[in-house]
Formats: sequence, structure tokens, C-alpha cells
Amino acid sequence: MERDASRSTLHGDDTTDIPLQERSEKDPNSKAKSDDIVRTSEEPAGQDVDVLVVDWEGPNDPQNPKNWTYKKKWAATAIVSAFTFITPVSSSMVAPASGQVTEEFGIHSTVTEALTISVFVLAYAFGPLFLGPLSEIYGRSRVLQLSNLWYLAWNLGCGFAQNTGQLIAFRFLAGLGGSAPLSIGGGVLGDCWKTEERGQAIALYSLAPLLGPVVGPIAGAWIGEKSTWRWVFWSTTIVDAAIQGLGLIFLKETYAPVLLERKAVQIRKSMDPEKTDVREVRTVYDGADRHWRHIVAKALVRPFALFAREPIIQLLGLYMAFIYGLLYLFLTSIPGIFQVGLTGASQLNARFMDRIYIHLSKRSGGKGRPEYRLPAMLPGTILLPIGLFISGWTARADIHWIATDIGIALVGAGMILNFQSIQTYVIDAFTLHAASALAAVAFFRSLCGFGFPLFAPSMYNTLGYGKGNTILAVVSIVIGCPAPWIFWKYGERIRNSSKYARTS
Repeated sequence: MERDASRSTLHGDDTTDIPLQERSEKDPNSKAKSDDIVRTSEEPAGQDVDVLVVDWEGPNDPQNPKNWTYKKKWAATAIVSAFTFITPVSSSMVAPASGQVTEEFGIHSTVTEALTISVFVLAYAFGPLFLGPLSEIYGRSRVLQLSNLWYLAWNLGCGFAQNTGQLIAFRFLAGLGGSAPLSIGGGVLGDCWKTEERGQAIALYSLAPLLGPVVGPIAGAWIGEKSTWRWVFWSTTIVDAAIQGLGLIFLKETYAPVLLERKAVQIRKSMDPEKTDVREVRTVYDGADRHWRHIVAKALVRPFALFAREPIIQLLGLYMAFIYGLLYLFLTSIPGIFQVGLTGASQLNARFMDRIYIHLSKRSGGKGRPEYRLPAMLPGTILLPIGLFISGWTARADIHWIATDIGIALVGAGMILNFQSIQTYVIDAFTLHAASALAAVAFFRSLCGFGFPLFAPSMYNTLGYGKGNTILAVVSIVIGCPAPWIFWKYGERIRNSSKYARTS
């Protein structure tokens, strides 16, 4: 804890100001005092003050999520990854049973049929824009679990829909709740894992939103064959309820400003105004204007500010959007082979991501940078267009099927390598505001996930798989290949000019 009468400048604005614990983590030569006291130049040591500033009790405070045991960290990681997996399963699981839906509800328009499936992903674009910021006000765990309960209720309702309008509306509402893990989950990992440790955790978390839509159609086809389309929704609701139960037990709050505010509340309750000269208790994250309306307004605007002002979000978000659109486009291909590429490359990347980061940090004198997460993007940006070329031009009866499968596997590998690198880079660069940053990125990608399946059939019918995939490969080269080089060379300069990004 800390006393200071003139601390209005520390975290008075939600910029890149970093509390003591995070500064000491980034600079191993910087040691925090045992009682976390940092005095301003206006006050001599030992002088009575009237503001008590609450911070962690030193760099090893066990209440700080970054100092949790590995068991507790992996429990939180597993829960948020499970949340991030089950809702994308819902996004595509109904696709194999769509014939039953169109027959029961009398749907004759192919666009309306596609809308019943992809409207869930459209909600992914808008939900994180307010759920991510809310988690930076009320806490990660609370918002994540309440959002999941919202998803659970409306996903259950989809199974009871009586017409097309109800199904589309319920799917959209379920998607709003199901979108929370896309931004908040990354924030949880940024909260509890130290920079040099979080690569493996984010590799697992990043695999979930890509693997979920691949597993969904396989499971949906089996359920649709054995039962009715309604059980597609009821089955995912049952699984999600089990995950929710585990979440209530194992997923604890991780967001430092909320945890410190709870600590401050306890201090306020225990203080006797007549026996202390302290007039105000605030956390190290609080500024001069602590009115809840100011805090909420600033938090809700933050994703849009990141979206509009940050080149990191704009370029990497655009490329991730393209990848996510390809994901939903390729679900019409061979999902089993696609899954092999995703899972295999993900496991390899998980093993080496942190090792590469630590190695590069040691080479630069022990100082880590978010750019050290980018090396895996280099093979990813190469494998993706190669896979698109191969899968497109070998999708013919006169060419052995294994050639097409190899192309599809390479597409999956390229996707996951890029996806994991981008997710980790964004979390490393915007740690305190990771949820808002991921919300801005999710907006890009979810719009593409919604739109690609709508135009893809027409594109392939007109151009064929060879020319269609060639266009996609060229786009992936133009957008993707320059990205890792740009941020490797200019990333630190871009972050230094940012209001929100980490600057060291």
C-alpha cells in the first residue's frame, strides 16, 4: 500500500502508465520496495498525507494473479479455453442439419438458410465491443460467466424455436453471449501469465475458436442423423452447462484493478475516520475523476478508439479477419484433414513460442518485446497461400485426393500459426487493455466469418476452385506477408506512439 497526497497523475488516464508490479516484471533490475511506497517529489519522506494508494504488497504478493501457482493458472486457462471452444462449436454445428431446418420451417431462400447459420458469427462482431470493456470495469470472471449464462439460455431457446424469425433472433442473441470469451479470455491469460510464460497458454486458447467450428459440423452431422436438429442446440447447452459449473468453481477473478479495488473496499471498511488522517483510499489504477459514469464511458469507447487509431489493430486485425473468413469458407471442404493441420501446427507452435521469446529476450539483454512473438508468423504467411494454391488447383477428379488434402492441411497450419502469433502479440502489446484490443480485432474477423460463407458459393460456381483459391492466395500474400516484417522492424516505434500499447 502507499500513501500520497498528490498521486492524481499515476493512472489518472487509461494510458500506458504501468503500476509498480508490472514495471518490476519488465525490468529485472528494478526492485520494488516491500511496502510498494513511491513518493512524489512534492512530499518529503515521513510527512503525513491524506490519500492512501493501494497496490500489491511487493512483486511477490500471492494475491497478484501473476504469482498464482501453475495449477491455478492452468485451471483458469482450461476454463476460458473451454468457453472459447464450445460457443464456436455452436456457430457451425447446425450446418449439417440445415436441411431439416429448411424443411420444417419452409425456407426456400439460400440466403435465408445461410443466415440461420452465420448470424451467430455476426453477433461475434458486436458482443466483444461492449463485453470486453465491461470486463475491464466489473472484472473478467463476472462478465465472462454472466455472458456464458446468457448464451446458454438463448442457445437452449434455439432448440424450441417455432419459426425462422425466432431461430435467427435466438441465434443472434446466443452469439452475443457466446462472443465474450473471444476478448475476455485473452484478457484473463494476460492477467495471470507472465510475458515469458504465456505462449503455451495462448496457443491452447487460440486453437479453440478455430477448432470449434471444425468439430461442430462433424458432431452436428452425427446428431442430425441420429435425432433431430433441435438436439444440436440442446446437446451444446448440456456441455456448456457442465463447463459453466466448472467455471463457478475454478475461474477466479484475475483483473488487477478490480482485485485492488476489492482490497481498497476492505481497507475503507476497517478504517476509523476519527483515528486516521487518511481522507481517501484509492488504488494505483484510479485517477482524479473516479465517477462511475466517466469510467464506463471511457471503457466503452476504448475498443472503437483502438480500432480507429492503432495501426497494430488495423493491420493485424485485417489479416486475422481474412484468416477467420477463410476458416468458415473451408468448413465446406474436408473438415477432418483441416483439423489435422490446425492441431498439428498448434502443438508445434505451443512448444516453441515461449522458447523463442526467451531466447530473443536474452539476446537483447534480458528485455522482452511483443515483436518476439512474430517469428511463427513467417512460416504461417507462407504456408497459407501455398495451401490455397494446392487445394484449389488439385480439386479435380483426375488428380489423386491426397494432393487436395495436403493443401487443406497446409491452409489449416498456416491459419493457426498466424492466429496464435497475432493473438499473443496483441495481448503482449496491450496487456492491461487486452480485452478491449481483442474486441477490436474480433470485430474485424467476425464480420468476415459472417460474410465469407455468403459469397463463397457464388465465387466458386463462377470461377471454379482453382481461380477462386488463387484470388484468396493472392490476397493472403498482399495482406499477410508484409505484416510480420513491418511489425518486426517498426513495431516498437508504433507502440511508443500509442496511447494504449505497452512501450517497453
